[in-house]
Amino acid sequence: MDINNIFQGLSVSASALRAERTRMGLIAQNLAQASVTNRGDGTPYRRKEVVFESVLDGALAGGVQVAEVVEDNNTPMVRQYRPGHADADANGMVTLPNVNTAFEMVDLMQSARAYEANLEAMQVQVRMAEKALDLGR
Repeated sequence: MDINNIFQGLSVSASALRAERTRMGLIAQNLAQASVTNRGDGTPYRRKEVVFESVLDGALAGGVQVAEVVEDNNTPMVRQYRPGHADADANGMVTLPNVNTAFEMVDLMQSARAYEANLEAMQVQVRMAEKALDLGR
């Protein structure tokens, strides 16, 4: 029996935990930047998303990894009338980030559930490996 086969499932779940941790970090960043109207270059903060990809070969075969972090260019920015705001244009309109806090919270809950499911899968795999080792004694 190859010990690597017993623990390959653990590496797959661990890769998912790392990916979901990255996703939760980006969601937290989006929420923290939800009202930033000027990133220093005159443009408002733009929501960021994580792109996952399957790992098909190597030590993590069957796992997942973060392929890239991209800015959300599909969701439109919000324009509000705020004539006294420092970043208001000549008409008093301010461009706000394209961060929807309700959507971000739902996304965060989904990511947390995926993280919990992978953590539980790891715990089940550890218990199964322990039982297999007990049988080998």
